[in-house]
Amino acid sequence: MVAVVQARMGSTRLPGKVMRPLAGMPVIWHVLERVSRIAGLSEVILATSTTPRDDELAAYVSQVAKVRVVRGPEFDVLDRFAGAVRGLASDAVVRFTADCPLLCPSVSARVIQRFSQPTTPCDYASNTLTRTFPRGLDTEVIATAALLAAHREATDPYDREHVTPFVWRHPTRFRLCGVQDQVDRSGYRWTLDTEADYDLIARIYDELYPVVRGFDYEEILRCLEAHPEWATINHHVVPNGRVG
Repeated sequence: MVAVVQARMGSTRLPGKVMRPLAGMPVIWHVLERVSRIAGLSEVILATSTTPRDDELAAYVSQVAKVRVVRGPEFDVLDRFAGAVRGLASDAVVRFTADCPLLCPSVSARVIQRFSQPTTPCDYASNTLTRTFPRGLDTEVIATAALLAAHREATDPYDREHVTPFVWRHPTRFRLCGVQDQVDRSGYRWTLDTEADYDLIARIYDELYPVVRGFDYEEILRCLEAHPEWATINHHVVPNGRVG
C-alpha cells in the first residue's frame, strides 16, 4: 500500500502555503514526515503539477526530503495519481493532501485498518463519508483497481481534480467503508488554506513540537483544551472542498 500526497505551492487564498515554516521546517516536510510514520505503508510519493511555479516544491521534496516526486496536469490530479501508482505492485493507494500538517498517524491508521479487514472488503475507505474527525485529518484509501477505473472513465472535471468522487459517488458499483470517531469533532478546522488557519496551526506546532515531535490526535486535543480561545481563530473560514 502506497501513500500519495498531492501538493501545489499554494492557493489563491494562501500562496506558497506548503513551503511556509512550522517549527523551523516547511509545511510539506512535516506532512511527509507525519505520513511516513503511518503503519502499513510501503512508500510515500508526492504528486504535484508540471507548472513552473511548482518547480521549487518538486526540487525540495526530491532533493531535501528524499521523497519520489511524480508530476502531471495541474487540475487533472487523478491523472497524477494514476501516474504515481502505474507499475507498482500495490493493491491500494492512500490519498493525502499537503495542506494538512496536523494529520494524525493514529487516525489515518484506523482508516487503513478498516480498508484492510478481510471479512468486510472495501474498494474505498475514508473518514470523510460522514465527518466526525476535524477537517485536516482526512484520509482516503482506494483500491488501485478502483482508482484506475476512475482514471479511465471519469470525464467530469470535478472528479478528475478531486481524485476520488467518481468512486464514492457510485456506491452500487464500489464498496464504500466509513470510519467515524466516538465523539463528533467535525466542527474543528485543522487544515491550511488561509492566514487564520496558519495562525492556529503555527500556535499548535509552537506549543507541541518542541516537547513531542511525534504529537498525535490526543496531544492536539489536550492542547486545544488548554487553549479554548484558539478554536475561534479560524472558525469563520468556509471549507474549500469536501476533503482537506
